[in-house]
Amino acid sequence: MSAAVWRERLGVEGLVEERPGEWVVRAELSELPALADRAAGSGLRLASLFGTDEGEGRTAVHHLWACAEPPGFVRVWAVVPAGAGFPSISARHPAANWFEREVMDAFGPVPAGHPNPNHVSLHDDWPEGAFELRKDFDERRVVPRVGGQYRAYRPVTGEGVFHIPVGPVHAGIIEPGHFRFGVAGEPVLYLQLRLFYVHKGIEKRFERLPWRHGLFLAESISGDTAVGHALAWVHAIERLAGVEPPPRARHLRVALLELERVYNHVADVGAIATDVAFTVPASRAQAIREDLVRSHERLFGSRLLRGTIAAGGVKCDLTLRSRKELMAQLARLGRDFKDLVSLLIDSGTFTDRVDGTGVLETQVARELGVVGVAARASGLDLDLRRDQPHDAYRGLRFEVPVEEVGDVRARLMVRAREVEQSLSLLAQVLDALPDGALLSPLPDALPAEASALGWAEGWRGECLHWVRTDARGGIDRVKVTDPSSRNWPALVRAVPGNIVPDFPVINKSFNLSYAGNDR
Repeated sequence: MSAAVWRERLGVEGLVEERPGEWVVRAELSELPALADRAAGSGLRLASLFGTDEGEGRTAVHHLWACAEPPGFVRVWAVVPAGAGFPSISARHPAANWFEREVMDAFGPVPAGHPNPNHVSLHDDWPEGAFELRKDFDERRVVPRVGGQYRAYRPVTGEGVFHIPVGPVHAGIIEPGHFRFGVAGEPVLYLQLRLFYVHKGIEKRFERLPWRHGLFLAESISGDTAVGHALAWVHAIERLAGVEPPPRARHLRVALLELERVYNHVADVGAIATDVAFTVPASRAQAIREDLVRSHERLFGSRLLRGTIAAGGVKCDLTLRSRKELMAQLARLGRDFKDLVSLLIDSGTFTDRVDGTGVLETQVARELGVVGVAARASGLDLDLRRDQPHDAYRGLRFEVPVEEVGDVRARLMVRAREVEQSLSLLAQVLDALPDGALLSPLPDALPAEASALGWAEGWRGECLHWVRTDARGGIDRVKVTDPSSRNWPALVRAVPGNIVPDFPVINKSFNLSYAGNDR
């Protein structure tokens, strides 16, 4: 499908294919809602929405739409004049909700017509007018906290209705997030969520780093998604630089990404068992996961695979002997994991806790723009490895597991089936690993005033990194879209109607990242 077809479908002139699979058009600000409707009507889905500082008090708003046929992304952007707002699309496209509020928090323009125009990333003690992603904001200074009226939570009404506040500090080592339940006895009537307690300013930090140093920051966004975010970053850099990694590196990248998927999915299956007090499969899952990550450290130098990806290729390799060792271990893992899943689903006491619990309906998942495991468990057939193939995925055979019910069991079964597919993918890439170099040379500088999108299907869902350079070829803006930032609103919709003791297992079945969301 050519740019001419997209121009006709969206009803805009000037749309061009800036890079393979990236179509871009600048629009008038007032046209954004109509263009969003036409994009959604053409089968596109909103993948991200973000702002950029255009100087002289102006902000640009960018809508990023994903398309499966042809594979790629359409970016529609418009400039917001200084002191003005921008038209919200959240009422008709709820997936834009948090995105638009983040633009408001980070740049200042208010989304006109937004159904809930409250802060999302800023807390109540953040001073007005301190917009962290504007160029004139110095993130190295200490921002003074302010007092005043804190935004109230939804009040409880009705006889016997109470609030149960949970967090933001939790037991154990998980990061902070505040959950407030409205309950009548044990049944949950509604859930309110407040995050961004560990907001780190990562997108601003990218702007202060030399572009060659950005990879270390990218793989630190969410510790359990080091490969996913590293790949999204280097894909953007490689597209900017016009660099193609060698075939061996592309295959090794697939192996690393699938190993990251396997160890996380196995851990999550065990964690779901833990939250219903089924300790035997929980312990077995931990043992399987530990055996695998110890192999990671032995073969790649990192339990969680950090430091394995490089711009232009990879930093690690596998000898023939180590490949055979890894393949033998993965075969054992497959057998052990199959027994583990059978132990779970053959237990009536386990299925009683997970069947029909925490249902996320398909239409709700679609409206909220849910991605990854949570989307596929609710009937949405989405996967960038197939729909927008990266690295060596185009030549590999695999299925995308999809469940329809959208409950805890469905999310568990998607994970279980994805482990099977990952083991098949690993067998394919390790058995047919091509000879050759591990790295392609990089240029001395990136092109000036250019942009590119990088993407990867991480184990939770899609990781997107949009990178723009300044007049000197340095990093001007990086937009990170982590799958958890897409899926946290879905948890709010999946919990009501269940009982309070079911919340831990519902939450674990999504297993969303605080760090990835808060960035």
